Amino acid sequence: MNMPKFNMSWIYIMVIAVLIGLYMTGGTQNESTRKEAAYSKFKDFVRAGYAKKIVINRSEGELQLYIKPDSVRAIFGKGIDQLGKDPYIAVGIGSVEKLEQFLDEAREAQQFTGEYSYNNKKGNEFINMLIYNLLPIVLIVGIWIFFMRRMGGGGGMGGGIFSVGKSRAKMYENDGNLQITFKDVAGQAGAKQEMQEIVDFLKNPQKYTELGGKIPKGALLVGPPGTGKTLMAKAVAGEAGVPFFSMSGSDFVEMFVGVGASRVRDLFQQAKSKAPCIIFIDEIDAVGRARSKNPAMGGNDERENTLNALLTEMDGFGTNSGIITLAATNRADMLDSALLRAGRFDRQIHVDLPDLSERTEVFKVHLKPLKLDESVDIEFLARQTPGFSGADIANVCNEAALIAARHDSEKVGKQDFLDAVDRIIGGLEKKTKVMTEAEKRSIAIHEAGHATISWFTEFANPLVKVSIVPRGQALGAAWYLPEERVLQTKEAMLDEMCSLLGGRAAEELFIGHISTGAMNDLERSTKQAYGMIAYAGMSDRLPNICYYNNNEYQFQRPYSDTTAKIIDDEVLKMINEQYARAKHILTEHKDGHAQLAQLLIDREVIFAEDVEKIFGPRPWTSRAEELLEAQQRAEAEVMAERRAKELEAQASAEEGEGLKVEG
Repeated sequence: MNMPKFNMSWIYIMVIAVLIGLYMTGGTQNESTRKEAAYSKFKDFVRAGYAKKIVINRSEGELQLYIKPDSVRAIFGKGIDQLGKDPYIAVGIGSVEKLEQFLDEAREAQQFTGEYSYNNKKGNEFINMLIYNLLPIVLIVGIWIFFMRRMGGGGGMGGGIFSVGKSRAKMYENDGNLQITFKDVAGQAGAKQEMQEIVDFLKNPQKYTELGGKIPKGALLVGPPGTGKTLMAKAVAGEAGVPFFSMSGSDFVEMFVGVGASRVRDLFQQAKSKAPCIIFIDEIDAVGRARSKNPAMGGNDERENTLNALLTEMDGFGTNSGIITLAATNRADMLDSALLRAGRFDRQIHVDLPDLSERTEVFKVHLKPLKLDESVDIEFLARQTPGFSGADIANVCNEAALIAARHDSEKVGKQDFLDAVDRIIGGLEKKTKVMTEAEKRSIAIHEAGHATISWFTEFANPLVKVSIVPRGQALGAAWYLPEERVLQTKEAMLDEMCSLLGGRAAEELFIGHISTGAMNDLERSTKQAYGMIAYAGMSDRLPNICYYNNNEYQFQRPYSDTTAKIIDDEVLKMINEQYARAKHILTEHKDGHAQLAQLLIDREVIFAEDVEKIFGPRPWTSRAEELLEAQQRAEAEVMAERRAKELEAQASAEEGEGLKVEG
């Protein structure tokens, strides 16, 4: 049975529950079986023969008159079965000698036949004091400790408020918990080479120190999300065989002042005891963000205190020999300059998005657990996923397996991967979305405009397919196979902008009005134009000037209002020129565009070979387009085969229904 783990909170809750129960039970009993009376009434009760026994408490200055069972109702108004055992009357007394004299006289007169005794114990007094005075304090302290344990994250006997300032780093030693090595990291040859040097430093430091070199104190992994920065750090831990402390930058952040700095000091203190070792801080921008030059008056920034403690521990007055600090972030531009200087993070290792060959290696890693069809071409899949990170490629492989299982396939085929790429890029198909014929025609003309412009511009990306099936937030989409260029020329960027504006231009030319379907195209083209003019210096009036500003805390533009007006004019001029160019190309090829739009209306999805039948071979060919043609043929064959199977299954189902009707 999956029994819950023991927790000290259980004991706290049980003690509090018992004390509350004693308090409630004791209060109820006292109220029902105890009654206070004056000394004169006491004498009347004794003379009336109600007394069973009398207990005198000298220390408290009172006595307890226990009533006979047959006389209880006369005094309390209830029977003995309703009040409980031994109901009594509490009476305050003065002189004990006079009380004894009165009791002796009552005994002689046969009015009191019981016994009277003395009780000098203070047990009841202690219990009452504990319940009435200490119970509220115990409750408050117990609740406070409970919440402090939750906020401090402490566990076990040593947890609670005393562990709030302790480090939350998880330590891995050479015990087999980390089985990841550099063999599990596909691609990133340059990053792995630099990380391998750190491993060599830890394994054989004499090799470098004999030549006068020093072991680097830190390395910062920088790159977009999903590129494998954390995986690289795990591989270093698996390769080095030294203690490895891992924690996130957000683990230093706490609601209490000074806790973050205390955790930094505790982390490095633990690391010193385990040296040589590695400290890995993931998402370090949570605490390492650049410090403000104008802090709030009288304020106390906990994040800045934590950063100052981190700076001091990494390279301060003391020494941290044998400790290498690794950190990962995708926002290196936001980090404090003091954190990035040599002596703290000696090197910055860029873990970039994988290129074509690296994506092939990543696919090989993630395709190992899948049952693949013979039609799967890893190189083609790598070409189909430009700009994908390692995490995106893993998602493609998993999505392809899910699609194959949905189609009851025994193996994962090429078409499943293509569908997975479409699913991730464009979103889920919405085949049930209802559109009017006018809307469908408008979308077909729009998408045909993109396809036509991309076919007749030299540097536009080769077309893969065009669809007017709603997918995600888009009513239609065109897929391209971009060539991965290290440098982007102005001509290539203008061709891409012209292709983006082709949809809006087609609507204006062939429908007579424009719609909101081009909002995403306009947004992308506008951002691209501003980037070309303000950052890349690709303007006629503002050539060779970059206005990019990396200062996060400077709220003023690095140019004047006059220059801003020139930038706006140049952006408008550039977009209008490409829009006029798109209209010119569409006017020249309006017959082919009309055939392409009608084909889209009839079939909803068309491929590059269909465009080639209408417009002829593309004037500019490339290696990517040659591979694309082969892929188009294979994809068309797969879709035809799948369609034939669906028709065959439908025919067999109809035949079965006919047999049922005859029977």
